[in-house]
Amino acid sequence: MDFKLTEDQQLIRDTAKDFAQREIAPQAEEIDRSGTFPLHILRQMAGLGLMGLPIAEEYGGAGGDYTSYCLALEEITRACGSTGLTYEAHISLGCMPIYYYGTEEQKREYLPMLCSGESMGSFGLTEPEAGSDAGGTKTTAVLEDGEWVINGSKCFITNAGYAKFVTITAVTDRDKGTRGISDIVVPTDTPGFTVRSGYEKLGLHGSNTTELFFDDVRVPEKNLIGVRGEGYKQFLVVLDGGRIAIGAMGVGIAQACLDAALKYAKERCQFGRPIGKFQAIQFKLADMAMNIELARNMYLKAAWLKDTGQPYSLEANYAKLFGSEMATKAALEAIQIHGGYGYINEFPVGRYLRDSKLLEIGEGTSEVIRLVIARRLGL
Repeated sequence: MDFKLTEDQQLIRDTAKDFAQREIAPQAEEIDRSGTFPLHILRQMAGLGLMGLPIAEEYGGAGGDYTSYCLALEEITRACGSTGLTYEAHISLGCMPIYYYGTEEQKREYLPMLCSGESMGSFGLTEPEAGSDAGGTKTTAVLEDGEWVINGSKCFITNAGYAKFVTITAVTDRDKGTRGISDIVVPTDTPGFTVRSGYEKLGLHGSNTTELFFDDVRVPEKNLIGVRGEGYKQFLVVLDGGRIAIGAMGVGIAQACLDAALKYAKERCQFGRPIGKFQAIQFKLADMAMNIELARNMYLKAAWLKDTGQPYSLEANYAKLFGSEMATKAALEAIQIHGGYGYINEFPVGRYLRDSKLLEIGEGTSEVIRLVIARRLGL
């Protein structure tokens, strides 16, 4: 067993960390307060090759592996949860359906726009009646005269407000259950397609979260991604990769919690000495550090399995479940260590808690992930 990163992986991690701490972290509080994502950060990330990091160079990407992407994602999320989620949804959900299942023509048309940051990646899966039960998709796409006619709606869709196109799921074959769902690319300027932003969220305020509405939206038949009726299979694979990335995000937020709590514990004095001298605080920090390292090892193992062509679905779910729940616990402990100061916005730990909670919900709730793991146990 060799846990060393390659030189390229180390370079990408260090580059992402330097950029995130120098450029993103100083803006994180304002991003959260204003709820507006600064697009110039995305342009800078594109200039560093991050926006197409795990995409092949022939399609405008950097040709990196999935492990490198997760390492970069951890560091970006450590600096700002909103930026981390924007980046994760762009790569894991926006790029990958086209990269994995698109035709050569589709890859050459859409991936360069994503890798350059000209368009954000976005994937329309969730609906008002189809969240954890993704097989309950109600949006329909009917083939008429060489065009898909799409009707329906989506909710909680990330990045669509900054996207030139969205890959969506729709029922193309009725009465076939999950075997009747397909993935289709829909340009956002298509007549009848409305993208609406307006959610008042608990956290991740700088991440663009939208509703999508389709009213007789027509797109060419060639916009179908992969094989008709195999969209459900496709997005299950896409979500497995995304769950590794969510695990990396959890580590990033938890590391930020530890950074803040450790600094505060060394500076805050009570009873004549820094609170970090008290065993109660030391134990909290020790547990945080241990759980962060365990979660980091889990997402790195899952990413390594994926990169080496081995089965990784179970490990991806482990990484997502443990990393997301660990991040929320780390944020709660960081607030407790800060005491009253943790409850006011002068310190960032409250933001970390608000941001971390989504990781237990998005791309598979903790409950759904436990069901997936249980089924792998034969239950």
